[in-house]
Amino acid sequence: MTANSSAPQPNPYPHLFEPLDLGHTTLRNRVVMGSMHTGLEDRPWHMNRLAAYFAERARGGVGLMITGGFAPNRTGWLLPFGAKLTSKTEAYRHRTVTKAVHEAGGKIALQILHAGRYSYWPRSVSASAIKSPINPFKPRALSSKGVEDTIDDYARCAKLAKLAGYDGVEIMGGEGYFINQFMTPRVNKRTDKWGGDAAGRRRIATEIVRKVRAAAGPDFIIVFRLSIADFVEDGQTWDEIAAAARDLEAAGVDIFNTDIGWHEARVPTIVTSVPRAAFVEWTARLKAEVSVPVCASNRINMPETAEEILTRGDADLVSLARPMLADPEWAIKSEQGRTDEINTCIACNQACLDHAFSNKHVSCLLNPRAGNETLLTLLPTRRGKKIAVVGAGPAGLSAAVSLAQRGHTVDLFESDDKIGGQFDIARRIPGKEEFSETIRYYTRQIELSGVRLHLNTRATAQQLIDGKYDEVVLATGVRPRIPGIPGIDHPKVLTYAELVRDGKPVGKKVAVIGAGGIGFDVTEFLTVEGHPSLKLDEWKEEWGVTDDLTVRGFLTTPKPAPAARDVVMLQRKSSSMGKDLGKTSGWVHRAAVKAKGVEQLKGVNYERIDDAGLHISYGEQRERPTVIECDNVILCAGQESVRELEQPLKDAGVNVHLIGGADLAAELDAKRAIGQGTRLAAGL
Repeated sequence: MTANSSAPQPNPYPHLFEPLDLGHTTLRNRVVMGSMHTGLEDRPWHMNRLAAYFAERARGGVGLMITGGFAPNRTGWLLPFGAKLTSKTEAYRHRTVTKAVHEAGGKIALQILHAGRYSYWPRSVSASAIKSPINPFKPRALSSKGVEDTIDDYARCAKLAKLAGYDGVEIMGGEGYFINQFMTPRVNKRTDKWGGDAAGRRRIATEIVRKVRAAAGPDFIIVFRLSIADFVEDGQTWDEIAAAARDLEAAGVDIFNTDIGWHEARVPTIVTSVPRAAFVEWTARLKAEVSVPVCASNRINMPETAEEILTRGDADLVSLARPMLADPEWAIKSEQGRTDEINTCIACNQACLDHAFSNKHVSCLLNPRAGNETLLTLLPTRRGKKIAVVGAGPAGLSAAVSLAQRGHTVDLFESDDKIGGQFDIARRIPGKEEFSETIRYYTRQIELSGVRLHLNTRATAQQLIDGKYDEVVLATGVRPRIPGIPGIDHPKVLTYAELVRDGKPVGKKVAVIGAGGIGFDVTEFLTVEGHPSLKLDEWKEEWGVTDDLTVRGFLTTPKPAPAARDVVMLQRKSSSMGKDLGKTSGWVHRAAVKAKGVEQLKGVNYERIDDAGLHISYGEQRERPTVIECDNVILCAGQESVRELEQPLKDAGVNVHLIGGADLAAELDAKRAIGQGTRLAAGL
């Protein structure tokens, strides 16, 4: 708890913090930290870091935590030499983690994850020899004996997890991994007893649970992560899912954790544009089929949403994975009525899932300490300094608050009448409304930490020199880059900031110069009417999700709303547009823009802008001169650092630190900005 934190209030979320009796053990509340593979699982020398990561969240009040996935055998590896639990030696190493969690008052389950055809190595196996569209390796179809051996491997893994001190296991049966592959006709083309019909396809799941229960005994939590909406062609029908759930309960499942969508699905399930709690209706259907507790998941990031789900009876628990990266104290803050202090997950994926799928260690854009608890500490300072931070965007906010929390005296100067910087622009983009939560969080942290905020104040070098600051942090951010195109000062030309932040009017035909992250954001801003991410029915129609439970995978033809404007996106480069967007979210932006009928032109030269529109040509020979008739031209052609204060301050002998966009102008790089601010604060 922050030293200057407001006094705890009576628990406003009684259902969320009601204990759950499982018979053989009791969870202290209904908050589950869902599995998130951090990369620390893959190497034994990272066990101490993994232990600190989980212990911090146990102290934060989570009822049950679930680890990242550990394979039950080598063929189930996510990647070569990845995380597995197959021996006593490995089990003993895990005691570092379980001991730390139990000493912090928490409970933890190990996730058993067999990757199946999602394994990134040539010896992968699956129900049938059918390659995944997102993996270069074609799997080998397991023999019948291979299936039985794999079932035994799951049971051995669970027994080893108990030896390691875990309170239970979660068996991963969703997201298109091994068990899910067996359960759907999409991948399972077998004709033996492990396929052929729905009963055969789900047999492996029930046999795994049965053998895990026998191996681990009655006093061990078994969670089954069940795919309740595959969102792929030839996925399961609802009747098949419900029948599987009933069989799994009979086999020994204590809790069903729900899973939504495969990694290869064309329906987004985890990005920020997905409405909050978008899939709870499927959870409620599952709860009606079984008598054991059911856990809701996906895009639940605030306690009000969680409490509403539990109050309606749609679920018995709620699973939050990324929100626990963003704020390890999410549970205790919620229970104490300190909701406004929660560092809310904005589902950006930039430092978590994008890292996970690029084989990097997972952290959090909003909380760089996540996964780095032993490496990045914000300890009280031994000598308080007087520090000025100039600029209240993501970098400046992170530095100012972290510095003040350590005990420094901080003045934060902002030329605008509000904080937020680039986040104040981002929150206005349809599908990025969650960014407002970060501004709310920092507003509250400024109050609690004692940062002295000076709005509408453009700090001058002389003012900072006269202030006799021990350190000055320049987080002055960026300004839109103005390319040298003839006619760039034409009245129809606007920067992205003038369009989005300042609300300048724009016509029905628009040309967008630049197709990076900002270009895609601006294009969605121009083409999307309203905020469909806040309206579940509109969102489902946009992406082709059906409520017809007899349809395999619950997919139908997408019906995107008409574009609000005619937009042409242009870029100088001849490479694919949006190729550098986030690994797990870029495809969503590309698909959304395509669905709006946006024309995309690449490899262009910008010749001039005049009353007729934007004149372009192609290639080094400037071939095919063309006029893009438009009412407005929006500039998304990069950014420039704002750092005019740096040299005068250095000349005066002031200790100056550049962070965020002032240090390096790279569009949509809040991850680096917030990380720099936090690390600078840790070192001053």
